[in-house]
Formats: sequence, structure tokens, C-alpha cells
Amino acid sequence: MEFATFILAAQRGYHQSSDSVIRNSIQQAIVSEQAGFGTAWFAEHHFNNYSLIPSPLMMVAHCAGVTNTIRLGTAVCVLPLYQPQRLLSEIGFADIVANGRLELGVGSGYQQFEFERFGVHIDEAPAVFSEYLDILLKGLNQKVFEHDGQYETIPPTAISVRTVQKPTPPIWIAGGPARMERAYREGHNFFVTAFHDGLEALSALRGTIEKTAACEGRNVTDAKISLLRCCYASDDQAEINSYLDNARFQRRLSEALHQRRQQSHDGYLLQETPTQQDLSFETMRKNLPIGSVNRVIDRLLEEMDILKPDQIAIQTQLGDFDQKTMLRQIELWGDRIIPAINKSLGHAQV
Repeated sequence: MEFATFILAAQRGYHQSSDSVIRNSIQQAIVSEQAGFGTAWFAEHHFNNYSLIPSPLMMVAHCAGVTNTIRLGTAVCVLPLYQPQRLLSEIGFADIVANGRLELGVGSGYQQFEFERFGVHIDEAPAVFSEYLDILLKGLNQKVFEHDGQYETIPPTAISVRTVQKPTPPIWIAGGPARMERAYREGHNFFVTAFHDGLEALSALRGTIEKTAACEGRNVTDAKISLLRCCYASDDQAEINSYLDNARFQRRLSEALHQRRQQSHDGYLLQETPTQQDLSFETMRKNLPIGSVNRVIDRLLEEMDILKPDQIAIQTQLGDFDQKTMLRQIELWGDRIIPAINKSLGHAQV
């Protein structure tokens, strides 16, 4: 089983400086490598405090210089907000400076507020995403490529800064069933999440994955699956409640950003608002791998048996959760949780 950290670089309030949020995120990536995580993923968002990373490839390029072995991924590059020709060179550059450690995650985005400020119609996002991914695949696989599509016309073009990994870095796709279909059809990987829901949601998700693979005439194992999950191990209830509070904060902001249309009065900071989708801490503790070390290990093994992912990406950067406490949490996973899970999985396969 592969383990990753998902680093959102969120800012819960102005009591956190943007400088500290970014530097804390970089430090989490460094400690993730030291703890034995295989990948550090970086998000992309704009014009709000849900995430302060405008370019995950810039984070990859920087973290490449302060790490040695951990793979560094984009989760995700929002393709409709890019010019694909330029993005191809930036992908090549990031993979070069990372010595072939880039994991390329792509998605179509969902925040109308972002799209409006880039002059892109969000209703066209799925179609733009599909065409831009076509362009990326051409540019990564062909020495000279051209494209004549609905949104881009590119004459014969060669990319001078090319990836170390051949023919391409691993490609991961975020999104619903249609994106999952493309992943199976073209041999890519994909991200999934059950948000803060429990085993029933994971079971339904597994059913969707199996149905999609079958419809595409593929084996379900033909694509790697990464499950993004909120997980936290501690016997300190105050610590756990702080993590849950920040997890709920992030979910509230994510839901709000689906509806956001106007600029906030004081700049980019969005205020969290309770919603009907809020879950109690008790329900979140029941649904998620959260609690004592043994509870987290047992629950994750149960979830893995249902969903059968190839990777678990634990969410380490939430709101204003204490940085030193989170760094200790990452170390705890490396010391106890990951070895115990892999040992259990190894015994189960004997």
C-alpha cells in the first residue's frame, strides 16, 4: 500500500500569514519524506483562503530542491485555467528539477469565481479539460505535435523542455464517472474521495469503479486509485476535536466555493458558515479513521478491504491546525501506522 500526504495550504484567518502557510506546507512535505510517505500532493486554487497554492508545479519545483526521494504531485492542475502549450514546458521543467519524481494530476475545476477571473466559462470546463488533456498527451508523447480543436489551434510545435520520465510522468485524473472512464480507456490513474462519509459511501464508490472498468472493457486494477481521506491518530480528545473542527471548516469552504459569485468585503478571506451538510464530531469520528492508533489502523484496513485503493492520501494541512502537532502526527504515521498496516496486508496476502 502506498501512502501520501495531501497538502492544501489553507488559511483559516488573518492570524495566519500567507508566508507561514506556504512555509508550513513545504515543511510538511519534507517531514513526509523523512517519515517514509511515498508522495506529497499539492492543490491549486485562486483568490480565496481555501488553498494558497496558485501553482502546484511551482511547489513541486521548490520541494524538489529540499527533498530527495519522495514523489511530488499536482492535485490538481486545473487545466481550463492554463494555456496547454506553456503548461507542457512547465511540466517538463518540474520533472527535470525533481529528477523524474513528478506525479501529474489534472482536473477541470469547479469554482465559477475562479473561472470568471480567468475569463473562462465554467460551463465549458469539461470540454476544455478534455481537449487540453488531448494536447498535453500529444505534446508529451510526440517530438513534434499539432492540434486543431474547438478551443485551440496549434501549428506544428516542439517542446524543448521535456520530461525525464518517458513517455510521460504518471497521469492522475480527478472528477466523476466520465473522468474515471477516460482514465481506464487511456491507462491513467484517478483520485477519489468519500469526503467525511463512512463505509457505505466507500462501498458505493467501489461499485462505481467496478462498473466503470467493466463498461470500458478493463480490469479494475488497470488504473491506480488514490483515496483522499481525513485521518488522525491520537488519544488526546482535544487534539482530535481540533483536527475535526478544521476538517469541517475545510468542507464548509469547499461547499461555499461551489456557490461563490462575489468578492468578499475584506479581500480574499471567506468566512465559514454552518450548512445542512455539516456532520457532528461524533459522526465524523464514527465515519473516519480517527481515534487511537489501533482504531486508525483497524479502520483503514477495513476501508481498504472495501475500496481496494492503491494509495491512501491523508489530509495533513487543515485550516489553522497546530503545525508542530501535525508534524508529530506525520512522524507517528511513519513510525507506527504505515508499518503496521503494511505488515497486516502482507500477512493477509500469505
